[in-house]
Amino acid sequence: MKEDTAYFKKQLLALRERLVGKVDSMQGEALKRSRQDASGDLSNVPIHMADVGTDNYERDLMIELIESGEDGLRNIDTALEKIEEGTFGVCELCAKKINKERLKAIPFAKCCIDCQRKEEGEAD
Repeated sequence: MKEDTAYFKKQLLALRERLVGKVDSMQGEALKRSRQDASGDLSNVPIHMADVGTDNYERDLMIELIESGEDGLRNIDTALEKIEEGTFGVCELCAKKINKERLKAIPFAKCCIDCQRKEEGEAD
């Protein structure tokens, strides 16, 4: 199991590194000061309301993506903590081992597939 843990730790660290880069990039885009600054538009001609709406939509979408990325980072960090504690790969709901194939697909999975299905069924 120690080899498996080392494998998953490596996977989680690589995934974390990629996600941090994406979140940082999106934060840089979202923090652009204004439409004029973001577009490089040098004129002060009023912009069309539809353009403002599109810009607002894109900014809101970017913020949602950033928040989703930050949630992913928290999940990865929790999984890395579990590796250090020796509780990685154990379902948080039923305390059974999470299938290795599930962990390969989602290395930060908190629940076994059966408990995850139950959770999602309750959400519907």
